[in-house]
Amino acid sequence: MPAKNLYHDAVRVALIADGWTITADPLRITVGQRKLFVDLAADEDTIGAERAGQRIAVEVQSFLSESDIDDLHHAVGQFVVYRIFLNRAEPGRKLYLAVPEGVYDGIMSETIGQLLMAEVPLHLLVFDPIEKRVVRWTS
Repeated sequence: MPAKNLYHDAVRVALIADGWTITADPLRITVGQRKLFVDLAADEDTIGAERAGQRIAVEVQSFLSESDIDDLHHAVGQFVVYRIFLNRAEPGRKLYLAVPEGVYDGIMSETIGQLLMAEVPLHLLVFDPIEKRVVRWTS
């Protein structure tokens, strides 16, 4: 099993505070003889809530290397691979890429990030790593 991302616990706390129930940590997906590990799976069960009954998976990315472009390549590649196999294993579960607020305000708000989000498309969970809270969801 891979090591947890630096922000894994912050995102976990943020999801719980946002009304989600963590159902897997990590979410294991088997593809043939290979195993993939998406960081978190969560369900929203609140009756009457806008997202009641939704099921999500969240892949946490830190963007801490010296190159935002390298981090972006890795994050988007991992997201695409996980989404393909998650759609087959659990078709009703939507995949989100969790990124710190500074990453969203930086490279994800630049032209390169906006084009990627439009073309892939990426679903983002933007979080504050200090306050451990969800800042925004993008779809």
